[in-house]
Amino acid sequence: MKALIITADDFGFSLAVNEAVEEAHRRGVLGTASLMVGAPAARDAVARAARLPGLKVGLHLVVAGAPPVLSPAEIPALVDPRGRLSSRLFRAGVDFYLRPAVRAQLAREIRAQFEWFRGCGLALDHVNCHKHLHLHPTVFALIAEIGAAYGLKAVRLPREPLSGFLPDLLREDGPRQLAATLLLRPWVRRLRGKIRASGLQSNDFILGMRDSGRMGLARVLRLLPRLPVGVTEMYFHPAVRSSPELSSEAPGACHAEEFAALMDPSFRRALDDLGVRRIGFSDLPLPRGS
Repeated sequence: MKALIITADDFGFSLAVNEAVEEAHRRGVLGTASLMVGAPAARDAVARAARLPGLKVGLHLVVAGAPPVLSPAEIPALVDPRGRLSSRLFRAGVDFYLRPAVRAQLAREIRAQFEWFRGCGLALDHVNCHKHLHLHPTVFALIAEIGAAYGLKAVRLPREPLSGFLPDLLREDGPRQLAATLLLRPWVRRLRGKIRASGLQSNDFILGMRDSGRMGLARVLRLLPRLPVGVTEMYFHPAVRSSPELSSEAPGACHAEEFAALMDPSFRRALDDLGVRRIGFSDLPLPRGS
């Protein structure tokens, strides 16, 4: 069986993102979205999701590189001088692991984001982390521990396949992309074991990491025939228009092109022709013994 979870990340980042998510679900192939609860347009995203009962919404946890839910005064070790969660990812990762006071503040911020999501009234489809920082063992351990009280059942596994995709890695940026994939493999393997040990469910593979911000229609149609057997998540960062905020967050990303890909009828036709089943994380069976 080949199944596909089609996700939009950064739901709530801006009105342009929220409009894209709503339209791509109503008239395109989008089935899932990951909500940034501390983002400026999070309330608008929740209102839209409430009008879209078929849209499955998860929590896009932010532990670095974006605004927190708690006030900076409550988590001073996590924020930069602007009051945002630090964008110095390596330093943040070291602090998460080695400094108990930082871990305590991190736990409070993660709990606050789960609490915010529960308060919005949406069913929790899944959890993932902004910039995939749930690969960090401390971050994932806190997600699993805290999320148990909030109905957590599934977590994104950022495992991008190599088999069948090597031709893509021969393009100009191929060596860099291949090196990044190989560098992440031990962390992904560890996360996969932790997910299973925690009794949680996940996708088997992911598409969109090597092509982040560049998941246009031509690329999507090239990837679909090579979907591996199992459950793959293909994720996007769509927006109906560009903005300075989006450009600052992801320089060079083609948000409008990704939105157009989700809306294009040839995407749906390709899924039908290939017999690919579209699902959400909440459609996955729980592991045995959970």
